Amino acid sequence: MNQAAPFFTAHIEPDGMQCDAWPQQPLLQSMEQGGIDWPSSCRNGTCRTCIGQLVQGQVRYEIEWPGLSPEEKAEGCVLPCVAYPESDVVLQGSAI
Repeated sequence: MNQAAPFFTAHIEPDGMQCDAWPQQPLLQSMEQGGIDWPSSCRNGTCRTCIGQLVQGQVRYEIEWPGLSPEEKAEGCVLPCVAYPESDVVLQGSAI
């Protein structure tokens, strides 16, 4: 029987940091627990302070419409404060 991993790994580019990414909590929370300093503010998907680029991997959202346009979603933008990992992920910080 093939069981899902209890956690995934989040790799942060370009600095190469990584942390455990727990599927039951948002990526931002996992990154903070792993000692990664990532910009954030509202923590509910509206302010966009934490926006990043999902270079590799998959995430899911538990809210119907996180603060991303369809174009941003198509380009791989994610909001780590409300994004839950579904696999190992590679995340690149925003250049804002």
